[in-house]
Amino acid sequence: MPVEYVAVKRSDKLTWKVRRLSTMNAAEIGYRVRQALQARWERLGLRRVRAVAPRGDSGAAWVDRLPRGFDASGYLLAADAVLEGRFDVFALTDAALGFPPMWNVDPKSRTVAPRAFGKSIDYRDERLVGDIKYLWEPNRHLQIVTLAQAWHLSGQRRYADGCRQLLESWFEQCPYPFGPNWTSSLELAIRLVNWAVAWQLLGGDRSSLFEGAEGSAFRERWLRSVREHCHFIAGHFSHFSSANNHLLGEYMGLFVGAITWPLWRESAQWRDTAAAGFEREVRLQNAPDGVNREQAIYYQHEVMDMMLICALIGRANGISFGPVYWERLEAMMEFLAAVMDRAGNVPMIGDSDDALIVRFSPQKPWNPYRSLLATGAILFSRADWAAKAGRCDDKTRWLLGDEAVERQETSSSSNTPLPRRAFREGGYYVLGARFGAEDEVLAVVDCGPLGFLSIAAHGHADALSFTLSAGGVQMLVDPGTFAYHTQKKWRDYFRSTFAHNCVTVDGTDQSTIGGNFMWVSKAESTCTMASLDEGGVQCFEGEHDGYRRLPDPVTHRRRITFNAVTNEFRVEDNLECSAAHQVNICWHFSEHCLVTADAHWVQAVAGRVRLTLGMERISPPPELLRGREDPPGGWISRSFDVKTPIHTAVWSLPVRGRTQFVTIIRLKFE
Repeated sequence: MPVEYVAVKRSDKLTWKVRRLSTMNAAEIGYRVRQALQARWERLGLRRVRAVAPRGDSGAAWVDRLPRGFDASGYLLAADAVLEGRFDVFALTDAALGFPPMWNVDPKSRTVAPRAFGKSIDYRDERLVGDIKYLWEPNRHLQIVTLAQAWHLSGQRRYADGCRQLLESWFEQCPYPFGPNWTSSLELAIRLVNWAVAWQLLGGDRSSLFEGAEGSAFRERWLRSVREHCHFIAGHFSHFSSANNHLLGEYMGLFVGAITWPLWRESAQWRDTAAAGFEREVRLQNAPDGVNREQAIYYQHEVMDMMLICALIGRANGISFGPVYWERLEAMMEFLAAVMDRAGNVPMIGDSDDALIVRFSPQKPWNPYRSLLATGAILFSRADWAAKAGRCDDKTRWLLGDEAVERQETSSSSNTPLPRRAFREGGYYVLGARFGAEDEVLAVVDCGPLGFLSIAAHGHADALSFTLSAGGVQMLVDPGTFAYHTQKKWRDYFRSTFAHNCVTVDGTDQSTIGGNFMWVSKAESTCTMASLDEGGVQCFEGEHDGYRRLPDPVTHRRRITFNAVTNEFRVEDNLECSAAHQVNICWHFSEHCLVTADAHWVQAVAGRVRLTLGMERISPPPELLRGREDPPGGWISRSFDVKTPIHTAVWSLPVRGRTQFVTIIRLKFE
């Protein structure tokens, strides 16, 4: 490897460490030092968990009677693919990884990660581990639940034996605490939850897998690893500036592990620590208005799944969370319902990695947001959510039992509440009309914080951006995420201001990127006015200070007015400054749109919807980008590591002093 390349990598690491240190307070620095010392002790074998024989019985499943009312064919096909060694891992579809797969190999790059002490491995170094997301994903063991479901529904022994074979190979290849699968507590936590679900589906303590001497030895080895997982998680929580969904997930894993297997002296302490911590973080990480504070809608879905799993498993074992917990969950459902269009589309605001806590359903295509509303409709007796969900999906039946279908049909109430339009603490505002109808118009405006805590890990530089859907057809879109730990150019592009329906100034982002999951300067947004009564004229006004950091400070204010009668939006972008600047006004169209442009107007047609967009006053013609590689422009990512060209219209305009630009957007249903 060239010396120059190594030097650059070392310099990048040093820069990242300096920036990361700048986000920490004294208490966090002390905590990080203690964690580093603890890892060193563990490496020397001084704090590792010792084997202790389990005593007692495992806990109850999340539902009284595990459901069976499914068409089993899809589950058996999915399980057969696993037994044949075929896996879907992000952009890899039906990849031949073998059965069992090599657990310490990145299936995309085929990089073999070292079998060193886990906490000493730099999982951010792709030369060492490849793309760690690809390596970790199969190790979450969602496929073991698929095999266990097939066994539960069919009784065919080969599926249960497949679970055992996968687990035994994992125990052999990934011994505690060595290798890349013993680095992240969140990864251990998600694996533990999938083990708990599979354990119950396989029959729990009375599983036929545990019969005889070999079965007893397998049970003992599995439980030993469960205890190692719980011990590891309890010693490596993501506190302080990392206390986002990772910490919630870690508490979830420890809670589920301690309740499913209350077999050791520490189990009660693990359970109580996890229950208290999880409930506390639910309150801290989710605003009362129902918006998850990471400002990433897909992560809101993941957190809601965590909340459902913990609540249902806890309730089945005599542990209940308080009323605020359920109020938060109901409010989060309310937010999803408000930003979802009639076709089930939700804006891709913030980061997304396609993660599932448990893959309860093999159905494709599958909408995780509609599924959440289907579950919420039953839990909270909400007919409006049942209507948005459309049906009771398989995941809801797995969670709530075979009676879920009937319970959803009777979840209606006489008073259907109107959808909320303003989520002031989360910073989202909904403009539109005729919600749920064929000519529905729905725009979601982002005026929230960049992200959560000092690093704002999963936020994007999208202040004052908005998305637009018409009749369930997405027209103006958020571009998604695409990459995490690798492909820095694309990681930075998809979370940039230029990649959103925003105004950029002098080619810079509103907030400053400090690393793949870190921002070192953060734009603050403020809603100054929101008049959102349905019908007539609706209006939103907001501003952000992201460009106040420039040598000549610039304040960007945006006013969006929607006429519900004429289906016309008027977008006024006001820039206050003293000197000269160059601005870009960007509009990103869905990949389903046929887009054309002339000197002043852009036309986009999708289905029966026609959108016309242009500047009110004479201006230079827009540049129409599509799939530009360098610098990137005109892309959307609907799933992790997959990107598709789209049309992006860019008006490049000079400003000096106080300047206003007005964009007109007209919708027509044909």
